[in-house]
Amino acid sequence: MNHPPERSLSWGQALVLGATALPMVGFGGLGAWGTYSNITSVFHRSATALGVVAAGEGATLVLALTLVGLTMLGQSSPTAVRVGLWTLPAVASLTGAAVAPTGTESVVFAFTPMAMCVAAEGMGLLARRIVVYRTGVDAEAQRRNAAVMQKLAYHRARAANHPEKKARGKSDLKAWKLAKKVGTGDALLGAHLVGVQRERMTAGADAALAGMFALPVTAPAPAVTAAPEPPVVAPAQEEGVTFPVTVEDTQVTAESETVPAVPVTPVTPPVTPPVTLEEIAAVAGVPTPQPGEPLTDAQLVAVLRHLRYADDPPLSYRQAGTAFREGGFVGGEQRVRKAWGSLMSHEESDLS
Repeated sequence: MNHPPERSLSWGQALVLGATALPMVGFGGLGAWGTYSNITSVFHRSATALGVVAAGEGATLVLALTLVGLTMLGQSSPTAVRVGLWTLPAVASLTGAAVAPTGTESVVFAFTPMAMCVAAEGMGLLARRIVVYRTGVDAEAQRRNAAVMQKLAYHRARAANHPEKKARGKSDLKAWKLAKKVGTGDALLGAHLVGVQRERMTAGADAALAGMFALPVTAPAPAVTAAPEPPVVAPAQEEGVTFPVTVEDTQVTAESETVPAVPVTPVTPPVTPPVTLEEIAAVAGVPTPQPGEPLTDAQLVAVLRHLRYADDPPLSYRQAGTAFREGGFVGGEQRVRKAWGSLMSHEESDLS
């Protein structure tokens, strides 16, 4: 699958994103400083407070930096990193609530570590969006889709081949539930699907317009032959003129015999068999295209030429495309349309 070309951040975008990341780091640091002050006020030992901050906000910061680094490299983050970004601040919150001397202070102590948690998640999300914008690849979405497809393949196989009927039923139901999650959050997949639908709509509109604006083909009028001239009739003899009568004129000629009519069989020209796909492929110098096999551009043109002139009148683009699919030939809609355009160009050049 071809990915879109990489894009670079403009100067303004880099400035805004940098200004957005600075408050995240700053407020995360303020949350850590608040936790340090809270623990110091209870234990009155800075070393203990530093240990609590290091175990809570410090570890969360390490995981956040790991998440940002992996995201910038175009890799998905391990499950331990994603879980730790929420588990460690939660542990720090529970610790603060446990050591607080009063109920009111326990709420404050528990809420303070959330600053580092939100800052870490915000930095990770921002880094991920930057990578998706520049490269067009969302590693996290691909990781989720891969996990869903792996589970879907397992449950489909289990639903089809498991010996127990109950297990087959559970896997079949689970497979349908997993099917709803395929492609969720994958912007690249959505863009490709939109592109495919756009190509199909373009091909359909092109075929519809071609059918609307195509001129009707009329058969040529039969040639008109000149009628034979009538025979010239000799003028009648004038009165008073006597022609000599000979012996031959006095003889009575026998009545002419009637020749029976002979039935005439109409002569029809021999029917020329249509050119086969093998002959077209041989003329084009390409192997004979086979259904179900990938075809080259030249083979696509040969198949479309064969389908177009397999009937009289020649097939249109939509009819040839339908025959192409019904014949079991393999080819993308864009390649078929391009091959059809090449075939039409050759026809126009031959006519000119």
